[in-house]
Amino acid sequence: MLSCRKFASISSVLLIGLAVARPSFAAPKKIIFDTDPGTDDAMALMLALNAPELDVRAITVVPGNVTAEQGLENALRMVSLANRCDIPVAAGAQHPLFQKLVTAEFWHGKNGLANIELPASKCKVDSHFGPDLIIQMVHAAPHEITLVPVGPLTNIALAVEKDPSIVPLVKEVVLMGGSISGGNVNAAAEANINNDPEAAQIVFQAGWPLTMVGLDVGDKTLFSRKYLDQLGQSHGPVNDFIHSVAKFLVDLSAKFGSAGSPMYDPLAVGVAIDATLVKAPAMHVDVETRGEFTRGETVANRRGAVERNVLHGDHYVIEAVDEVKPNAKVCIEVEADRFLQMFVSRIAGK
Repeated sequence: MLSCRKFASISSVLLIGLAVARPSFAAPKKIIFDTDPGTDDAMALMLALNAPELDVRAITVVPGNVTAEQGLENALRMVSLANRCDIPVAAGAQHPLFQKLVTAEFWHGKNGLANIELPASKCKVDSHFGPDLIIQMVHAAPHEITLVPVGPLTNIALAVEKDPSIVPLVKEVVLMGGSISGGNVNAAAEANINNDPEAAQIVFQAGWPLTMVGLDVGDKTLFSRKYLDQLGQSHGPVNDFIHSVAKFLVDLSAKFGSAGSPMYDPLAVGVAIDATLVKAPAMHVDVETRGEFTRGETVANRRGAVERNVLHGDHYVIEAVDEVKPNAKVCIEVEADRFLQMFVSRIAGK
């Protein structure tokens, strides 16, 4: 028979054990979402706003899928639809660093949002210039902010160029862009990188922890009619809007012989939520800025080394092999169904 003292002692041990075993829930990850609001950007934004693991601190707008003006209007209307006027929405760059803008209404609809007319926004644009807002917020929360750019990298590059001291203060960068297996705007380049290769090269070479969520995994993550039907089982302002956007994309993909729409931008948000969704080995990535056929290509060194060529008279001689240090984690495999189920459940508010 247990004495009261022994029972109390055992109870204390059990309570301590339970306290130790109880899971500790991490605080939501603070992110700045940089976007060129087209259709998959809309899906990515609503996922970010509906993910308890993320705390969206700001939205900065960059031209890409649509013009800067249209993109800002789209962002404001979507944030209003989600009843999140507490999040600052700032206009950023108006054009790429050194080339003319290429917009993609062909893929995203005339207004960038699948031709869906959302109600006028109740939210007001923030007075800061997007890159300045990024700089300010990073300094205000050092080592806490994750940048999630899902458009051309113009705003991020401008922030780095204006204030390089933010680089070691950024927790990480999780970007949608690039490919190590061929492009989608042409044989070599992915659209976001192709729209501002110089900006992309600045971002890749900055020296911060960076994860590249490119075509290699986006093309394996197809939002098919199966997931569309699942999403259609729930209703609400955000859910119905995203269902309409997704239907537009699924129907468009079907015209080009695809069973579903690649979830490029939403997957970047997914990786920010849960990095275990992807396999992402470290590589050194450079962005081609000059090639006639390869401008905008992300060139990844898979071996971590380059030959050292030394000039001897009228020719070069290979004298050694030099190490090349990685500057990015490059996503090459994805648990597509797990992510897509996550997406549907979050948009449905489950």
